Amino acid sequence: MRRTTAALLIAAAAALSPHFVLAAPVGDETHRTYDAARAGLLQIRSLVDASGRQSSIGSGFQVDASGLAVTNYHVISEHALEPGTYRLEYIRTDGKRGKLHLLAVDVAHDLAVVKLDEPAGSTLPLEPVSTELRQGQRLYAMGNPLDIGFTIVEGTYNGLTERSYSDRFHFTGAINPGMSGGPAVDEAGRVVGINVAKRLDGELVSFLVPVRFSAALIDRARNKPFAEATQAKAEIGRQLLERQSELYRQMIGHGFRNSVAGRYEAPESEAPWFQCWASTNADEVPKPRARVDTTQCSAETDLFIAGDLQPGSVQLRHDHLRSVKLNGFQFASFLSAYYQPLQGAMHWSASRKATPRCHDDFVAQTGGGDDKPLLRAGICARAYRDFDGLYDVTVTAVTQDANQEAMALRLTMEAAPYELALELARDYLGAISWAKR
Repeated sequence: MRRTTAALLIAAAAALSPHFVLAAPVGDETHRTYDAARAGLLQIRSLVDASGRQSSIGSGFQVDASGLAVTNYHVISEHALEPGTYRLEYIRTDGKRGKLHLLAVDVAHDLAVVKLDEPAGSTLPLEPVSTELRQGQRLYAMGNPLDIGFTIVEGTYNGLTERSYSDRFHFTGAINPGMSGGPAVDEAGRVVGINVAKRLDGELVSFLVPVRFSAALIDRARNKPFAEATQAKAEIGRQLLERQSELYRQMIGHGFRNSVAGRYEAPESEAPWFQCWASTNADEVPKPRARVDTTQCSAETDLFIAGDLQPGSVQLRHDHLRSVKLNGFQFASFLSAYYQPLQGAMHWSASRKATPRCHDDFVAQTGGGDDKPLLRAGICARAYRDFDGLYDVTVTAVTQDANQEAMALRLTMEAAPYELALELARDYLGAISWAKR
């Protein structure tokens, strides 16, 4: 009876409206989209050359008849950095497999172009999309998640991510490990993005690299490809230095704004890609003997270079400390725990980075009248072994003007050109001041 009633209602609607059209089931549209793209999809494997066993997997897609294919840089990074140890292989949806040759990389946008040894006839060409994507528009991401088989995932476009240094599309859909480098297409089957990542602390919060960034890389792969795979590492270093130099120049240009913390003002970056969070121990039980109010600001500026090397993060932190039940000597001892130049610094990989070198001193700031507190400040730096000109730099400072109240500050910079890191550090320390009354 219910089925008959539903059929009558549909028939009635069709009779009343000359424009009534039955929409195709969503599943049919998804199937047609996948069927049109299937022959151009690839699984990309990084193999340990000596054993022939896979070390990591991702996805990709062929973009022209010559056999060029697009994927993520992080999918092929092992081979790019150690071509003598790892080689690349592709597998098509029909099970055919072959060798891949690395032609070009774009570290900043996590992209790479490879070439198949035996191109197929079917491709997913990267044609300019004449209309802008609309929030809520349906998109389809494809790839081979977790090595369980090729998959199509439906989701929605939700604009560019906010407070991000690099442009990424927010895709509300399930991109899982193994799908990185696969295509995301619109309802017309046009590639609009490349699967790149998902948030592990959320549900269906995934990201795409906008397809526009692949055009220049494909041109480079056609006109100036790597002659040998061993050229990739030097190019990665050049791109990393260029990207990080621009990042720190922009940070210096944006400058700092001051945030009031008790009797002090602490610097926070004016750059729009920073996000700040606060915490306090005031509500702890039993009542703490010293109150600590903390603000931490960070930017999602890190890059994937290798599984154990993802540099580029910039973090600022300040702690406002006030004695509740501590005498002057006890407060000084408590405060000393906050002046540890290497504490909380970036993870130290001895194989990737040199031993840190540190220097500290008392700093009486000049040029600002009487609005600058005396500081004890320290700086630590360590060089990257594989990439010349880049350093992790940590700046730590503690005010030295009172025995019951203080402010501890830390600026952490990863993969920074040394001179730019020093310039930013000087600006940071120079912005520490008394609160204006």
